[in-house]
Amino acid sequence: MLTVVYILLGAAAGIAVGYLIRQSIAAKRTASAEATAEKVINEAKSKEQQILLEAKERSIKILDEAKRDEQSRRVELSEFQKKLEKRESLFDQKILELQNEQTKITEKEKQIDATKARLDGMAEEEIKKLEAVAKLSTEEALTRLMTQVQDRYHEDLMGRVRKLEQEETDVVEDKIKEILTPIIQRMGASVVSETTTTNVTLPSDDLKGRIIGREGRNIKVLEYLTGCEIVVDDTPGMITVSGFSPIRRQITKRALDKLLKDGRIQPARIEEAVEEAKKELALDIKKAGEDALFQLGITGIDPKLVQILGRLKYRTSYGQNALAHSIEVAQIANMLAEELGANVTVAKKGGLFHDIGKAVDHDVQGGHPQIGYNILKKFGLPEEVAYIALGHHEDKPTSFEAVLAKVADAISGARPGARKDSVEQYIQRLEDLEKTAASFPGIEKAYAIQAGREVRVFVRPHEIDDFAAVRLAQDVARKIEADLQYPGEIKVTIIRETRVIEYAK
Repeated sequence: MLTVVYILLGAAAGIAVGYLIRQSIAAKRTASAEATAEKVINEAKSKEQQILLEAKERSIKILDEAKRDEQSRRVELSEFQKKLEKRESLFDQKILELQNEQTKITEKEKQIDATKARLDGMAEEEIKKLEAVAKLSTEEALTRLMTQVQDRYHEDLMGRVRKLEQEETDVVEDKIKEILTPIIQRMGASVVSETTTTNVTLPSDDLKGRIIGREGRNIKVLEYLTGCEIVVDDTPGMITVSGFSPIRRQITKRALDKLLKDGRIQPARIEEAVEEAKKELALDIKKAGEDALFQLGITGIDPKLVQILGRLKYRTSYGQNALAHSIEVAQIANMLAEELGANVTVAKKGGLFHDIGKAVDHDVQGGHPQIGYNILKKFGLPEEVAYIALGHHEDKPTSFEAVLAKVADAISGARPGARKDSVEQYIQRLEDLEKTAASFPGIEKAYAIQAGREVRVFVRPHEIDDFAAVRLAQDVARKIEADLQYPGEIKVTIIRETRVIEYAK
């Protein structure tokens, strides 16, 4: 029991001793930390004082520098102000001098006005004196003088005007001949008039019945597939293909040729022949367009536009092949552009595509110039090229290249033998020309001569004088241009004749 007590007392004594030792160690540590903190605080205070001193020194330097800069700027401003004051004094002096000059000029103007007024008064007095002597006013004297001059020199003036006009015409004609002669010589190719073939030759008239078929089924199928009318009449060894589209007529003719060569004429074979003809014609059209571009050295054209160009091979105008005509116009326009300094590329392309609208005018509504312009714009050709499709049919084209294309078109179409009409069309054209020329008042008779190249109009002399005859010729020419279609140009001649007959008895 005592042992336990002793153990407990020893433990308590040990705890007390440990507590005292710990308190002593803690007190030492606290004293050391306080000393360290105090030391840090003192060092911080000393650094703060040093920083404050440095900041004060820097602020003093900055203030000194600012004062020096301010002083130098004040000096500069003072000098600049002195210069401005000097310039102002010079400007004031110049203004005074200018005011003095203006005053002098004003005085001189007043003197001039006064002198002019005095001269005008003297001139009026002189005119009044002259009017009093001549007993005529100024207007009357001027009118009489002009009348006398006109009466005396009218014939001389008119003769001089006619002579100048003739000289100008001769010079222009000589220049035109000088330019066109070598061009026509270079384009001296043979010209063959042709028409789209619409007749199909038969080996035997017995084949007409086979083409018609039982109850007309063969011919109905063929007409349905091609869109053309097939005329089977009593003409020996021949049938006629009728239709507005030259392409469809060509397909029909090729299909008939295949059927006649094969000998099997029935609806199924007719369909095959028509499809084969379409494929062959499409290839032929494409090749024709490519050959035309290769011949002219033109590249970069859309293949679809090349296909449309090739269709002109099966289009004619007054018997002239449209594609051959377009190539010829392009070549002539190209040479004219080289001679006259125009844009050769635009003239050549515009000449080739000037009638492109004729390739589809049977399928598209409208005139071929507008159709052609729309086609060329659709395929991205420049405006100056597309405009030629319109300009070559205008009276006064707005571009030089369009004028050249119009001239080349006239040269190609008006060449002897290039175009031809049937007898009925020829007679109808002459009758229309005479009726158009005779539709004006004061005309006695009109005659178309030289195969429609000239119209001579006889007028009543008591109704149409010489000056009216000139205007009448212009009006007749404009009406012919507006109402009629014709190749080349037509000369209008107005004839005014007065005959006086008397008999001596």
